[in-house]
Amino acid sequence: MQGQTIDDDEKYMRRCLQLARGGEGYTQPNPMVGAVVVHNGKIIGEGFHRKCGEAHAEVNAIASVANEKMLCESTLYVSLEPCSHYGKTPPCAKLIIEKKIPRVVVATTDPFPEVSGRGIKMLQDAGIEVRTGVLEAEARTLNKHFMTMQTLGRPYIYLKWAQSADGFIDNLRHSLNEPKTMISSAEGLRLVHQLRSHVAAIMVGTNTALKDNPSLTVRHWTGQNPVRILLDRELRVPNDYNLFDNKAPTIVLTERHRTNFNNISYVNVDFSRNLVETIVPTLKEKHLDSLLVEGGALLHQSFLKEDLWDEIRIEVSPEHLGSGIKAPDISEIRSSKGIINLDANHFIIIHTRKEV
Repeated sequence: MQGQTIDDDEKYMRRCLQLARGGEGYTQPNPMVGAVVVHNGKIIGEGFHRKCGEAHAEVNAIASVANEKMLCESTLYVSLEPCSHYGKTPPCAKLIIEKKIPRVVVATTDPFPEVSGRGIKMLQDAGIEVRTGVLEAEARTLNKHFMTMQTLGRPYIYLKWAQSADGFIDNLRHSLNEPKTMISSAEGLRLVHQLRSHVAAIMVGTNTALKDNPSLTVRHWTGQNPVRILLDRELRVPNDYNLFDNKAPTIVLTERHRTNFNNISYVNVDFSRNLVETIVPTLKEKHLDSLLVEGGALLHQSFLKEDLWDEIRIEVSPEHLGSGIKAPDISEIRSSKGIINLDANHFIIIHTRKEV
């Protein structure tokens, strides 16, 4: 068997992380995982988890090796601990043992309770050399949605809005008939739709739905549509609006009772309670590991008030509106948290206070 150095381990693990991104937007609620098989300093097999319910990265990497006899002299690199339980697929740790792979390098352990160290122990008990923690921070960040759900018991939450240079997100409007001031640039729209393709769910409140009639689908990018979530206490949004067009599953959180139909489901929540507290359990129950909140200002402010967010993404236009609906207040966050410029086009991002 080859004896890779630490630098070799990092090199091949970076390839695992690159491969893992091939499943972005398709694996949730499962994590993105990449795997590489190396024999005498040469990659002889690669694979990644393509879609929830399909073969895991290790299975695909091992299956891609042309000469199976080489496996007993190879190292398997994988960006997440191999599973040890029977789910939709058999345990990968069992396959690794059966193929007599003598060395396994793992980026990070899996916080999922049914795995969480058991896969590594299973390999070690079989006499396999296991190294962990190679590019661990990068691997956990790659799967920040999955990690947040498993460790904090809630989705990874993005707050996103576009605002004018003088701090307004829209002109004052009362109905769909009043034209909306477009603040987002063409590039900003593409970035938003890219993010939509990567999250499990997207949310708006009643007023935003009534005034904008949004579709909340992926159009300026490629990928799957997120589950659409509408907060509509009194069921004021008409059934002929875009949110009910069956192009994506839609969940309506409401206090009223209505029968589910087509791709639309209604969930009763108590709006007299802390609204955010009623939202998170529903998302967790539906296995939605990430949420993009797109509006409106009051909904964003509710999440900010409860300090319930992981990333805030803001597009700041150079234009001035002079008046209108004020953007959510992030003055306290600005003074205490780092803001990173994404590029020269007025995009900023505020990172989470917690490590996943």
